[in-house]
This record gives sequence, C-alpha cells and structure tokens, in this order.
Amino acid sequence: MADTSLSAAAGLGTFERWLSVWVALAIGAGLLLGNLFPGLFGALAALEVASVNLPVAVLIWAMVYPMMVGVDFGSLKRVGDKPKGLVVTLVVNWLIKPFTMAALGVLFFNYVFAGLIPPDDAQAYLAGVILLGAAPCTAMVFVWSNLTRGDPTYTLVQVSVNDVIMVFAFAPIVAFLLGMTDIVVPWDTLLLSVGLYVMLPLLAGYATRRRLIARNGEAGIDAFKARVQPVSVIGLLFTVVLLFGFQGEVILDRPLIIALIAVPLLIQSYGIFFVAYGAALAWGIPFNVAAPCALIGTSNFFELSVAVAISLFGLGSGAALATVVGVLVEVPVMLSLVAFANRTKHWFPAEEGA
Repeated sequence: MADTSLSAAAGLGTFERWLSVWVALAIGAGLLLGNLFPGLFGALAALEVASVNLPVAVLIWAMVYPMMVGVDFGSLKRVGDKPKGLVVTLVVNWLIKPFTMAALGVLFFNYVFAGLIPPDDAQAYLAGVILLGAAPCTAMVFVWSNLTRGDPTYTLVQVSVNDVIMVFAFAPIVAFLLGMTDIVVPWDTLLLSVGLYVMLPLLAGYATRRRLIARNGEAGIDAFKARVQPVSVIGLLFTVVLLFGFQGEVILDRPLIIALIAVPLLIQSYGIFFVAYGAALAWGIPFNVAAPCALIGTSNFFELSVAVAISLFGLGSGAALATVVGVLVEVPVMLSLVAFANRTKHWFPAEEGA
C-alpha cells in the first residue's frame, strides 16, 4: 500500500502532491497573522457587499474558474454510453452522500462530542460538513482518475453531468438538510452563493473553453489549465489564511477542535468510497470506470463549500472552519484510496476502452 501511495503521489503536480502540507502551513500563517494583526483582518472582514466578502470572492473565483474551463458540455451527449458507472455516481453523490454526511455530523457534534463542543459551535460545524457533503468534486477527480488509469472521456462525462445537476440541486439539498437540523437558512444568500460560485464560473469557463478551442484546439485548454492551476491553489491557500486568521483565538483556546471536526469527515470519506466501489464491483463495472465513479463521490468540491460557508455564516464562523478542515484531510485520504483501488484492480472485469 505504501509503495502504491508513493507512485500515486508521483503522478500529481507539485502543488497537488503537497496540498495538505501547504494547507497546514497556511493554517499556521493564518493563526500567527490573525493574532499579530487583528486590525488588518477586521478591515478585510468589513469589505462586504450583499453578504459577500469581496477579498474572499476574488480568491474563490481564482479557485473555481480554472476548474470550470475543464467542463465539456459536449460530453453530455455520451451520457448513455456506459450507464452503470453513471448511475452509481449519481445515486451515491445525490441520494446517499449528503444525507449520510448530515447524519454523521448530527451523531458526532450533537451527541458523541457534546461534552467537548458548545452547542452553538456544534451547529456551526454541522452546517460546514453538510455543505461539504452536498458538493461532489469536479477538478481533482481528473487527478484521481488519472492515477487509477481511469477512462478519461467517461470521467469527463461524470464531472459534466454532476456540475449540471449541482446548479439545480445543491441549494435545495443544503436548505433541506440545514432545515432538518434546525439551522436557519437564508435562502437569498444561499441562492446568491450558488449563482456567484457555480453558475457564473461555469458560464465563464464555457466561454473561455470555446475561445481556446477555436484558437488552439484541445491543446490550448491543457496549456491554459497548466498556467492557471497554481493561481487556483494560491487562491485556496490565501482563503485558508484568512479563515484561520479570523478563527485564531478560538482555535488556540481549543486546539483539538480540528481533530474533532476531522473524525466524521474521515468516516464519511472512507464509507462513501466503499459503498460506491462495492456497488461497482457487484454490478460488474470495469475498473477504468469503477474507480473514478467511486472516487468522484468521495472527493469534495471544497472550493464551493468554503465559499458558501463564508457567504452564509461569515468568515469567522465554525461552518467555514469545518469546510477548511475538509481541505486538510482530503489529499491524504484520496491518495490512500487510489492506492487501495490500484491494489484491487484485479477484482474487476476487463477494462473497456483501455
């Protein structure tokens, strides 16, 4: 398993391979700067328009927009080519994952950790993990699919279909689950967040993609994504610095809170993977479709989750903190699952289109 993890990590770019390390360093920088320069962070927090923090909005766009350029709406016409893998992906992503994440959040934050977390904080962390659970991954799925030698065309189909569904389903699912947990849902802010961080970047990405293809074909898209990917990761890291700068005092008072938030996230990640992977195995889906369809549900669109948490609950909220913890744990978890998938490849039928 360790050897496979190393080879998997070697397939990542420098930024992706060490993402958890960069996030950890950004957390430390945020804690330090937040305590040294509280006035600066207060001024940044005040730069708001219609519940949208402007510095964070710029950083979130830097994260999300490059990923949307990779979405190919033309791939939707191939949606019926291999329906089994897509069925597993959609059922897990939209009918299982959001609800199991909410259930685990309630279990741990309201009961198991009840003596360790104040009730108001528990509700905030619960809101954060619900936002994570309702947003399946888009960009990093291509990395995980590549590391398992998944079918790249089919992975693109899965991501494109999920993005289209997300435009319409994310807000209702989040509102329903937050309402079920007695968390007040500001619908106007939620819809504004989906429009600002999903629909507009998707449209901008589509327009950019068409222009790039007209000029240089698919090679132009690859070159563009290679240039802007570091900008996307830098946007994420600066967002983490801001979040932890605002959370610094709370975290230093209770340093174990990150570990407590990570517990249900870890259980959810491994549990969802094995549900999807087991379903693909039982249905006889080839490995080059089965592995990506399990990994896409396990990974989260944490950029969207962070953005919506900030818009709904504020920069210094526990919900925003919980979404950032999701970033911290994702890469090591996903690499371990890539390693497991590659080790168990022989369980599956011969690959299609390999």
